[in-house]
Amino acid sequence: MNTVPDDIDTPEIMVDRDVLQRNVTRMAEAVRAKGLALRPHAKTHKIPEIAALQLEAGAVGLTVATIGEAEVFAEHGVADLFIAYPLWVGPRQAERLRALSERARVSVGTDSVEAAAAMGAALGDAAGRIEVLVEVDSGHHRSGVLPGRAAEVARAAAGAGLRVAGVFTFPGQSYAPGMPVEAAGQEQRALAEAAGALAGAGFDVTRVSGGSTPSALLTESGATTEVRPGVYVFGDAQQLELGRCEPEDIALTIAATVVSRHEGEGEVPRRIVIDAGSKVIGGDRPAWATGFGRLADHPEALITALSEHHATVVFPDGADLPALGERVRVIPNHVCVAVNLVDDVAVVSGGEVVGRWRVAARGRNK
Repeated sequence: MNTVPDDIDTPEIMVDRDVLQRNVTRMAEAVRAKGLALRPHAKTHKIPEIAALQLEAGAVGLTVATIGEAEVFAEHGVADLFIAYPLWVGPRQAERLRALSERARVSVGTDSVEAAAAMGAALGDAAGRIEVLVEVDSGHHRSGVLPGRAAEVARAAAGAGLRVAGVFTFPGQSYAPGMPVEAAGQEQRALAEAAGALAGAGFDVTRVSGGSTPSALLTESGATTEVRPGVYVFGDAQQLELGRCEPEDIALTIAATVVSRHEGEGEVPRRIVIDAGSKVIGGDRPAWATGFGRLADHPEALITALSEHHATVVFPDGADLPALGERVRVIPNHVCVAVNLVDDVAVVSGGEVVGRWRVAARGRNK
């Protein structure tokens, strides 16, 4: 898809169905060939139709970030859900988890003795219906215990009546230039140590879960049993800059219209302004990124500034500026954020709109 269909009003998120399907199939086949299970992270798309494609391609279940996301996908028939987050469970969360466990296999994360004890107490006689994975810090230094402390948390979870299934990590340091290979190695070592600690403490470790989109295809079986990439379904500008996808792998773009155009003079840059700002592109920009996103058909251009409804796109000397009124396709930096900003997306195939998908889990942040 290299054009914006005539019946698209800008700004509008478009998903190329054919590229999406190719991405889904390719990841499923690659992970299967490694002897790993695929449990994709659905916080990226939040769309039941895409979840169905992933499950049809062989995913063993879905990963989500919140109880609310889990509830949405359970309502759409997903039978195996992992809330990959160190939940603090009080009475209301416990009530929702109990209801979820009656519809699906539910597993959750924890990374402290205190949280495990609170979860078990809140769930009461339903604690045995919930599987727990201990979160391990494999170098990202966000949540997660050091691998050597995983057994301590697992014992607390078991003592609280929860079923301990294994360990998981998020190698978030893979989202930086030059880091995916190193992050994958750190992940493998941390998970192997943590799983070994649990096994040594008498636990039956059935799940060892890792893998971000930058590192998933670098993960090997042995220390790990499953991976949880999310962004791979769409691709985004971050993955392009990291070299983890190619331009032809980008399945999601934002249709935008050129509303202002300036050839530049002196120190004033050559630029256009498009009608897609932070309220549809999202404002994420890691320190290493060269801009707030890319134009799919103008790779030399950089999105240098965002307002709520404006994006400033700077072009180098010698490059043709798009005309006023021309429609362009934006690749957001962080696709997960962009999808969460809209109620639905246009589904495109062969240059035509063939349907719309509702972002059903949008805003389900608790």
